[in-house]
Amino acid sequence: MLPLKDNIPSRRFPFWTYTIIITCTIIFLYEFILPPQAEKYFIYKNGFIPYYFFKDPIGRLPTVFTSIFLHGGWAHLFFNMLYLHIFGDNVEDALGPVLFPLFFVGAGIAGTILETIFNPGLKVPMIGASAAISGVMGLYFVLYPYARILTLVIYFFFWDIVPIPAFIFLGFWIIFQFFNGFLSLGTSFTNIAFFAHIGGFLFGIFIGRKLIKKRRYFYF
Repeated sequence: MLPLKDNIPSRRFPFWTYTIIITCTIIFLYEFILPPQAEKYFIYKNGFIPYYFFKDPIGRLPTVFTSIFLHGGWAHLFFNMLYLHIFGDNVEDALGPVLFPLFFVGAGIAGTILETIFNPGLKVPMIGASAAISGVMGLYFVLYPYARILTLVIYFFFWDIVPIPAFIFLGFWIIFQFFNGFLSLGTSFTNIAFFAHIGGFLFGIFIGRKLIKKRRYFYF
């Protein structure tokens, strides 16, 4: 299933959502033009590597932040930015221009922490905005459960575009992350940080419930 758009218009221009999309794209283009060895050095220097973080937590602390804005390929960048474009504007509406970037980075850090708990000996860089965007999706799941997500559904040789309620689309998505996350434990069948996605999503749900409890926001 590929989301195309939702049916909730933005109330204001999503400054931070577009800024993050532009920033990630520019950084990726910079990575792309680097020679292979220079690109590898750039990724290893700025990506988050749990094994080396525990050896030098002070020196590697900035990578908790910088790793969020790096991507490992065109598909990685495209799908992350697509999901952020669809879900980010409404979450930015809900949080406002001050809290949204703090929330985004916080969700990224939460995802990094959970992935590190499950893979503390990982020696390759964790990169990408996936955990932060998963936090955006988790908050969207709480605040806009009945929004309709226009989705491209492909089955065998046929395809269709159907509106799917957000709680079903995002519910299916997070179940998929849990299933693959636990399936990947102790194996090397994937290079996707599923627990980072889960950590970000749960962070988004937690913040969303806090917003509703304090009556700062009402979902529909």
